[in-house]
Amino acid sequence: MQLLNRTLDDPGANLALDEALLEEAEQQGPDVELLRLWEFQQPVVVLGRSSRLTDETHLDTCQQDRVAVLRRCSGGAAIVAGPGCFMYSLVLSYERRPQLRMIDQAHQHVLGLVAQSLQSLDIKLTLAGTSDLAWNNKKCSGNSVRCKRTHLLYHGTLLYDFSLPLISRYLASPPRQPDYREGRDHDGFLTNLPLSKEELQAALCQAWQPVSKQESWPEEQTEKLLQNRYSQDSWNHRF
Repeated sequence: MQLLNRTLDDPGANLALDEALLEEAEQQGPDVELLRLWEFQQPVVVLGRSSRLTDETHLDTCQQDRVAVLRRCSGGAAIVAGPGCFMYSLVLSYERRPQLRMIDQAHQHVLGLVAQSLQSLDIKLTLAGTSDLAWNNKKCSGNSVRCKRTHLLYHGTLLYDFSLPLISRYLASPPRQPDYREGRDHDGFLTNLPLSKEELQAALCQAWQPVSKQESWPEEQTEKLLQNRYSQDSWNHRF
């Protein structure tokens, strides 16, 4: 597994890069795997692939605050991210990990390793809902998947110093809620972990054991995806 520690300036380009890394792995061979660590440099709303814009966001407030509303290539509900919300993206091989072809096992495998890596920092996380990690019964991590022929993209969040009031400001109550939410609003349901970005980065590297750092990235494909998809309202606001 390779490690790519790279955040791009443009919020949409960061989403494009995740998809480009998945496409690159599909082309390079079935045993390619990569861990990308990054963080949005400004607040942004990110919709799931099939999220309904008006159902899941307070669009007028987003526009008033000039907060971009983008759409990722993977499923799940809308999130708010930005500084203090650490992002990780995994491109994983079905050849190396055939159990990942079953989505429930993919969640258990990835989130189990992430949770295990944080135990050394005295943080006990539990797998909750479909694809969440919870700390003290509050959500601190949301995750989603995009599956292709030979690889999957598994990417998620870890809240550590995020301005939590932004979530209720920009997101409506989600149309689908896990049982452990117990009807709580965003403020009562989400929490930051008492960790630094450096600690989270070290924990994820411990979990996935990348063998070397990768400096290059698929710039041409990222730019193509940005121009044709992630900068277009026809993609970001299509539902």
